[in-house]
Amino acid sequence: MRIGELAERTGVDQQLLRYYEKQGLLEPERAANGYREYADRDIVVVRRIRALLAAGLSTAAIAELGTCVRDEPPTPACAKALQQLRDERGRVDRLIGRLLASRAALDAVIERGDDHPHPRSAATRATGRPPTGHAQDQLGAHP
Repeated sequence: MRIGELAERTGVDQQLLRYYEKQGLLEPERAANGYREYADRDIVVVRRIRALLAAGLSTAAIAELGTCVRDEPPTPACAKALQQLRDERGRVDRLIGRLLASRAALDAVIERGDDHPHPRSAATRATGRPPTGHAQDQLGAHP
């Protein structure tokens, strides 16, 4: 299939498919006329690439996975690649833990803020009325 059909079948723009090729993520055959020829397995490859990108991997990291991403027999390098993916998942898990802790801390502050009336500002205490933002308020001069 040509690049237009691959783009249509995967929902990925043709320029992005060419970029994946430049990055070594896709390896289409070349026809005698120089056109790229993609196989059905390239649909699966593009979907894997998209899934790995959505998971936070860079195209360079995906390129390191090589044959493990393409629909080829796994090589010994795939074991190393799988460990890299596990390490990345661990990093993401730690980040999620920190984000959940941050959210919990924010929730606690928000709950405390809802339970207590907001203190009056210094300007309100001094004048008995809230500041308007006018220069007189800041200078203390009132009509």
